[in-house]
Amino acid sequence: MAGPILAADIGNSHTALGVVDDGTVVAEWRVATVEGRTADEWAVLLRGLLAERLAEVTGIAVCATVPAVLHEWRDMLARHFDELPHLVVEPGVRTGVPVRTDNPREVGTDRILNALAAATDVGGPAVVVDFGGTATTFDVVDEAGRYVGGAISPGIELSLDALGHRGAQLRKVELAKPSRVIARNTVEALQSGMVFGVASQVDGLVARTVDELGAERDVRVIATGPLAPLVAGECRCFTDHLPGLTLRGLEIAFRRNR
Repeated sequence: MAGPILAADIGNSHTALGVVDDGTVVAEWRVATVEGRTADEWAVLLRGLLAERLAEVTGIAVCATVPAVLHEWRDMLARHFDELPHLVVEPGVRTGVPVRTDNPREVGTDRILNALAAATDVGGPAVVVDFGGTATTFDVVDEAGRYVGGAISPGIELSLDALGHRGAQLRKVELAKPSRVIARNTVEALQSGMVFGVASQVDGLVARTVDELGAERDVRVIATGPLAPLVAGECRCFTDHLPGLTLRGLEIAFRRNR
């Protein structure tokens, strides 16, 4: 079925929503993932955000890492959007990406969707670095377009919150890039550690990944996720910045399963 779809990537801290049409995210929103939000409340939120675009939407594709929220979404789709075909991407759903890990069913669907979008739009070998608030994920696609694994590290927002809560003389600060690495006050010191520290971690981990991958041709390294604009420019490893990669993966999966 042609036409734009609504794609929803339900993460631990935030939910990315987007209207995706033929590979282009034409509208995008980021809302808090609230476990107590009911199906009816989600429906009101979606209708409010979509407004006149709702009439253009031809289907809905969803992935989630929060089971309680996914339960409410299933209820919402059945009761409020039953006229629209929908796809919940979960273990067992056909994506076209072979998963070469010890236990394919435990890999987060958002990570598989990133690999799917990268393999489709860029090709392998590729490394996708998704800068989320709770976690930064590294996902690897080999030359044959197979998902072969990756790594997970604490997200920037999670790390900053942890320092603010556990550090006796530290506090929460704005998540922004400071003007220098050698900070002259506590606020800048925290910001330097978060931005430049994470950038160095990403460069190092990607370099190790590329070496281990042993690819016969150049590896594309893709930055995505809501916090990518903050950090990616400070990294040396990236060849591409593709915002909304997970939403694009949801669109591809939706088309393949229709």
